[in-house]
Amino acid sequence: MKTGLFIGRFQPFHKGHAGVVRMALEECDKVIIGVGSSQYKGTSKNPYSFEERKHIIEKTLQEESIPNRYQVVAIPDINNDALWVSHVEKICGKTDTVYSGNPRTIGLFKAKGYVVSKIKRELKISATDIRSRLKGNTSIDGLVSKAAEQHIKKHL
Repeated sequence: MKTGLFIGRFQPFHKGHAGVVRMALEECDKVIIGVGSSQYKGTSKNPYSFEERKHIIEKTLQEESIPNRYQVVAIPDINNDALWVSHVEKICGKTDTVYSGNPRTIGLFKAKGYVVSKIKRELKISATDIRSRLKGNTSIDGLVSKAAEQHIKKHL
C-alpha cells in the first residue's frame, strides 16, 4: 500500500491544496495531510486552530468529491530542522512520497532519503493572498470551497 504525505499550514486550505490531494491520491492508496504549526492559532499568519483547519479540509475534500482515502493529522512545530523529519515520522509513520512546494520541506525530506514530489501550482492561489483578501474585505470567491468560505466568514 503506497502512502503519500502532504504537509502544509493550510491557513486556510484552498482549492489548490485540494488539487494536490486529488493528484496524490492518483499516485497513492492513502494520503496523510499533515497540518503543520498545528499548535498555533489566532495570529495573522496562523489565524485558524488545528480543529478549524481539519474541519475546513474535510469539508472541502467532501465538496470537491475527493475520495475519502486520507487522514488529517496535527504536526506541531519543534523549531529544529535536524530533528523535524524524525518528528514527522513519529506522528505519521514512514511514507512513500512527500508532496510539497516548500523548498525547506523538500530539502529536509530529500536529505533523509525520501522521494519528494514538488507540487506544481496549477491554480494561482496562495493562502497568504487569501488572508490578505480577508483582512481587506476582498472576495475569496472561487479560491476556497463553499464550505470553507462559510466557516471562514462565520468566524471572522
